Amino acid sequence: MNKVLNHLEEWLIAFLMGGATIVIFVAVVHRYASGIPWPALQDWLLTINMSWAQELCIYMFVWMAKFGAAYGVRTGIHVGVDLLVKQLPERIRRKVILFGLLAGALFTGVVGTFGAGFVWDLTHTEQVSPDLELPMWIVFLAIPCGSYLMCYRFLQVTWSFWRTGDLPHHDESHVEGIDPPTDVVPVPKASAQ
Repeated sequence: MNKVLNHLEEWLIAFLMGGATIVIFVAVVHRYASGIPWPALQDWLLTINMSWAQELCIYMFVWMAKFGAAYGVRTGIHVGVDLLVKQLPERIRRKVILFGLLAGALFTGVVGTFGAGFVWDLTHTEQVSPDLELPMWIVFLAIPCGSYLMCYRFLQVTWSFWRTGDLPHHDESHVEGIDPPTDVVPVPKASAQ
């Protein structure tokens, strides 16, 4: 189950980010190409309506950010200020970390619940977005979906930390799919004499 959810999360983030980039690129090229004084090309380009592109990109980036935050919790890439936590004795450090993870789960669960209530109320209205004319409840569905996924990820990390004592850690020098060379001999440090 987690493996499927992990892949779905990663594919959704990649699709939203890539799709928004392509839509923005096409809209910008369209806008500047429409200004080229070639009568036939200009007339044809002006018949294409791209006014919806900005709104779509905003919604795609909102959804991507909500699911990206959950991905960040799962992989340990969220920025954290743990300088003081690392200075604590092991017994107290463990309790502080567990408290922080559970507080994150509680917060995102509450945000998801309030967001679900908000979306439920929106389903009973006729509100639509200005350019795409999407029902607004679809747009705001990112809040409960992303928040509940983030809550689940906090609980997942909490359970793993409770059992193993390890937190997910992101190594910024590691590139997935590329293994570090094994034949590199470390250079000994020069001793101060």
